[in-house]
Formats: sequence, C-alpha cells, structure tokens
Amino acid sequence: MIALRQLKRVPSNHKIVIEVPENIAENQLMEVILLFKEPPKISRAEKIAQLKESQYDPLFLADLQEVNDDFSYVDSEEW
Repeated sequence: MIALRQLKRVPSNHKIVIEVPENIAENQLMEVILLFKEPPKISRAEKIAQLKESQYDPLFLADLQEVNDDFSYVDSEEW
C-alpha cells in the first residue's frame, strides 16, 4: 500500500483535482478518503498567549523538570 497525503483548500467551485504520481500504474485501484479539518477553536494570538503563560504554570514546570531529570544521565554521556 502506498499512502499519499495532499492538503487542499476548497475552491469556490468545490472541485478538487488529485495529483497521482507517475509511478502509479494506469487503471490502478485507489481509495480516496476526504477528511475535513475543523477550524481552530482559538486564534493564533490566543495560542501564543497561552504559550507565554505556560512559563509560569507550576504543573508544566514540574513536568519539564521531571523530563529534564530523566535525561540528565544521557545528557552527561559523551558521544
């Protein structure tokens, strides 16, 4: 099985052309599945604001420290 992913925007005429690679044989059976992405629930500016607030979140900082501790041994080894 070959998987090919193409992201397309819906044009005004609601018709999409699918580009098939040249190495796929003519009359090859294909399965086309359309997955529609949900629009983001929050704006990009809100996401950036949340990221900036995360640097003060005690739970996030504790998780970050735990991951850092888990890798401290590996980080001290020479490559």
